[in-house]
Amino acid sequence: MTNKRFYHIGFGQDDLGSSPPKIALLSGDPERSRLIAQTHLQDVRLLSENRGLNSYMGYLLNGRPILSATSGMGAPSLSIVVNELVQVGIQQIIRIGTCGSIQAYVPVGSIVISNAALCRQGAANDIAPVEYPAAADPFLTVALVQAARELQVEHYIGITASVDTFYEGQERTDSANPNLMRSLHGITEEYQRLNVLNYEMECGTLFKMAGVYQFAAAAVCGVVAQRSVAEEIMLSQKDIAIKNAIATAVHAAANFELS
Repeated sequence: MTNKRFYHIGFGQDDLGSSPPKIALLSGDPERSRLIAQTHLQDVRLLSENRGLNSYMGYLLNGRPILSATSGMGAPSLSIVVNELVQVGIQQIIRIGTCGSIQAYVPVGSIVISNAALCRQGAANDIAPVEYPAAADPFLTVALVQAARELQVEHYIGITASVDTFYEGQERTDSANPNLMRSLHGITEEYQRLNVLNYEMECGTLFKMAGVYQFAAAAVCGVVAQRSVAEEIMLSQKDIAIKNAIATAVHAAANFELS
């Protein structure tokens, strides 16, 4: 054990006790991390609120210790948090996020379970070459699929486009910058033809880190926008999408056979 507390996450191995968790649920939003801890975990203990990267330790109903941690928005922030989580002993990470569907048959309110990512992220290029695969752990992914089936959550499994920007990188023009670079015009239609299901901003880098660092990673995202119809977030259905993603991840974490 070590007394070292990591600079960004604000805690270290000693803070995790004699039976430290091996699995973490990772959310971009600190409020989502808090919600998971307060509604799905028992004997919750706040580990840190450092830099808004709120982290909580608690226990699932089966007694398994688990972290509910915050990655912040985007791949650069996630890469820092994941590096430090692995250093404190985390071996499995499930990202719980939100996303925009780019396929008409994937509706708002459902969830997307990513089995791989089209990774267009600068942070990932510091981890591994562009051609290095961004693939989810198959066993952890199957656990998510099984959880969604058991909970009767509408779910879709496939390839996610992970990009660095919410507006330009996802071909949004209703923003401060309506003038997209030529390379981004038509990118969504191209991805649709490639059978990509959704846009989000983290899991490609997470999957590459998992391959290099040798931990298991998976991702489940609630669909909060239908990009084949409009650019905006559907706030009326956001809560149900997030609730479905959280429930699926928690159920999978409780039933996944840890190594």
